[in-house]
Amino acid sequence: MSSEKSSDKLDRIVAQARSDREKREKGYRERALKMYPWVCGRCTREFTRENLRELTVHHRDHNHDNNPLDGSNWELLCLYCHDNEHSRHIDSEYGDTSTDTKTSTTHNPFADLAAMLKERK
Repeated sequence: MSSEKSSDKLDRIVAQARSDREKREKGYRERALKMYPWVCGRCTREFTRENLRELTVHHRDHNHDNNPLDGSNWELLCLYCHDNEHSRHIDSEYGDTSTDTKTSTTHNPFADLAAMLKERK
């Protein structure tokens, strides 16, 4: 019986979290759509009421809780450009060379170039 109670409690928590997220998203999405023209900020594709569902609000700093009233953290992107932006953000984390080991090469193909050129003369 206790597992049913904990399962019900977990279901309520998840449902509440989803509801809160939907309310938050609806709020900033509606504001962004009123503020900005319905054009993708990357590919400049224009949108109408018929295809507006394909236009998303992208958070420039990737923090979905950072929603200033002036909209300075938002840009409107089509689904494709939005996915591309998030992929680039994820990919950039893999390219970070500031951590782990840095390898250096030991072979220098031009090490004896000066000597080789002198021999030719």
